[in-house]
Amino acid sequence: MMIAWSVVRAMEKHAPFRRLILEDDQIVQNDDFDLGIAVTLEGDRLATAVITNANKKSWPEFVKVYNQTVVATRGGRVDAMNAPVVVTSLGAFGVKAGAPIVVPPSVGTLFVGTAHRELIPNKNENESAEVITLSLTFDHRVVNGAGAAAFANEIKKQIEAFKIPNSKMSSVSH
Repeated sequence: MMIAWSVVRAMEKHAPFRRLILEDDQIVQNDDFDLGIAVTLEGDRLATAVITNANKKSWPEFVKVYNQTVVATRGGRVDAMNAPVVVTSLGAFGVKAGAPIVVPPSVGTLFVGTAHRELIPNKNENESAEVITLSLTFDHRVVNGAGAAAFANEIKKQIEAFKIPNSKMSSVSH
C-alpha cells in the first residue's frame, strides 16, 4: 500500500503519467486520476483493481479503498480500467525483478520486486540494507526515457521518505 501511495504522489508531480491512451489513440490527461493494482486470480488469471480518484483520497481513505477494491476484484468485480499507471508485484513469489508490459489505456506499469537484502556502499564500508527493485515500463507516445526516469526517481524518493500521513488530511499535494 505504501508503494501504491508513493506512486500516486509521484503521478501528481509528473503529468505524463496522468494520461490515458484511448482506443482511437487519442491521448487525454486528467488532474484527478485512478491507480491500477494488478491482482492475481485463480487459474493464472489477472485483473486490475482500480482505486478511483486516487490522488483525492486521504491516507485512511486510500487504505480502506485499496483493501476493499482488491478484495472485490478477487471476488469477481470488474471495474472500468482507466488507470494511467498499474502497479504489479510478484514479490509474494520471491521474484526480484520483472519486465511488465503496458496495457492500454494505461501509459505505465510499475513492477515491484520482493524485498531482499543487499550490500550498499557507505563511505569506507558496506552496509546491509533491505531493498526492492522497481521496473517501470512506459508508452513512448506519452513520455520518453528521461521523463520516465524522473518519474521512477520520484517514486523512489516518495518511498524512502514515507511516513504515515496525518489522518486528518482530506487530500494531499506534495
